[in-house]
Amino acid sequence: MKRFVLLGSILLLLLFALAACAQATPGAPAEEPPAAQPTEKPAEPTEKPAEPTEAPPEPSEPMVLRYADKAADLGTMDPHFAAATNDRNLVDMIFNALVRYKPGDGSTFEPDLAVSLPEPEVVDGKQVWTFELRKGVMCQETKETPAYELTSEDVVYSLQKSANPDTSAYAGEYNGMTVEALDDYTVKITLEQPISPILFFPKVADYAGGFIICKQHYENVGAEGFKTNPAGTGPFKFESYTPQDKVVLVANDAYFRGRPKLDRVEYRFMPELNSRELGLKSGDLDVINGQNESDWVKRMDQEEGISVDVYGVGEVATIHFNTSVKPLDDVRVRKAIAYALDRDEFLALFGGPPVAEKVYSAVPAKFLPGGLTKEEVEELGLDYARDLEKAKQLLAEAGYPDGFSLEVVSSERESYLKPYTSMQAQLAKIGIDIKITTVDHSSMHKLIRQDVNPIVVYVAWRPNADVYLTRFYHSDSIVVTGAKPDTNFSHYAGIDDLIEAARVEQDADKQVQMWKDAQIKLLEEMISYPILYMNQVTARHDYVDYGHELKSVLALYPQIDETTTINK
Repeated sequence: MKRFVLLGSILLLLLFALAACAQATPGAPAEEPPAAQPTEKPAEPTEKPAEPTEAPPEPSEPMVLRYADKAADLGTMDPHFAAATNDRNLVDMIFNALVRYKPGDGSTFEPDLAVSLPEPEVVDGKQVWTFELRKGVMCQETKETPAYELTSEDVVYSLQKSANPDTSAYAGEYNGMTVEALDDYTVKITLEQPISPILFFPKVADYAGGFIICKQHYENVGAEGFKTNPAGTGPFKFESYTPQDKVVLVANDAYFRGRPKLDRVEYRFMPELNSRELGLKSGDLDVINGQNESDWVKRMDQEEGISVDVYGVGEVATIHFNTSVKPLDDVRVRKAIAYALDRDEFLALFGGPPVAEKVYSAVPAKFLPGGLTKEEVEELGLDYARDLEKAKQLLAEAGYPDGFSLEVVSSERESYLKPYTSMQAQLAKIGIDIKITTVDHSSMHKLIRQDVNPIVVYVAWRPNADVYLTRFYHSDSIVVTGAKPDTNFSHYAGIDDLIEAARVEQDADKQVQMWKDAQIKLLEEMISYPILYMNQVTARHDYVDYGHELKSVLALYPQIDETTTINK
């Protein structure tokens, strides 16, 4: 009996186990709920997976602007030595200053590293300008120097460097100026003699000696290293330099006005106009430095998808005579040269307006107070209208009836080479033989500052009459031998008193008259012969947007900044 009961119990247990197994999903753990069954047969492993409903976005291409300049190579990216146009272009993208010229409009000042434009105070007879600096402005990171916040220490260091003739080409601009840091974000500048804001702000603006460098990086790489490995606070930072090819700049992600829209700027050195023009037409270039000729402007403007911009500032071409060397030390020889020249012949090389117009004084009257107009010069009889017979007579009186020979170097740039070759042809008519050696643009700038040329053609813009007169005609600015050598190629010292008196004159009308008086004396002694001014000419694809209107740019190019973009 017990045996049957045991067998029955075993049978019951087996029945309960089978029932439980029938309710469970095969292969699933007993504690998990049953999985939903697929309505269709699963795809075989060899089949292509189903496409996602939205594809992930493609990585965007870097936005690169390719600019070609007419120079053959870089000179320097130390802003306090940058004199050649290509060097000025590059430092404009890398550095800032206490104040800046409004992008695209050189007639207006606005704050840059400073938070505002200060009003001066007079303390114990001295003029004091106090600048409050922006906080959080970062010096660019480099391989040699980590990023760090710019402070008044960098500003003081930079302006003292600008005032030192061993470390700056613009030292003459900073005579009688002292700079000190009151705290990390406050800088005090004291002038021995008060001057007007129109004369002061250019000294601390984003032009020439006013640029602020990053002290730590300058000291880490040294003066020579800084020329090709700079660091500032601007919208773009230096990446690489390939001699006679290009400089590459990249966006400064930490720029205080916001990251630039462009990722990179490739600044290429292409002295041949045809190469630049072909590069633009083919799409290999986005912007090129054009030719200062009206015919070229008209022709390029007809190309589909290409626009030509003609804008200021108008750089003045002037012939400077070295009055310390024979035979140019004789005023009769200098006047003979002036009477042999014709401004119309020079102007014809460029096609006239809107690209170029004639100039009659060292300061261009069209742009700046203190310049002499054509009418004023003609009334004084100092226009030196062409008179070959008078020129020959003056040469004979000076002891050179058969003329003489001179050797000069010229830049390969049309703005220099054309005036030199035209002067050569014009002076040949009175027996003066000019032999020209052509060198690259940066080399020319170095050589003429070593005083190799008895006659210098120089093309330049300066922000006011005082700067023109000081840098080209004050004795402190005489090349090589001056107290603060600059661009006084004439070795002239005859108007120092007028320059210095006008600089501190507070009456605007009297100041302008002093500037005019100084230039009248220059013409009377024929220290230099003003030829013409040339506007800037650049061509671009229509998809390039500089981010500002082009009126006048002291950096002598369209000014590429954080707002510049490419709209393709």
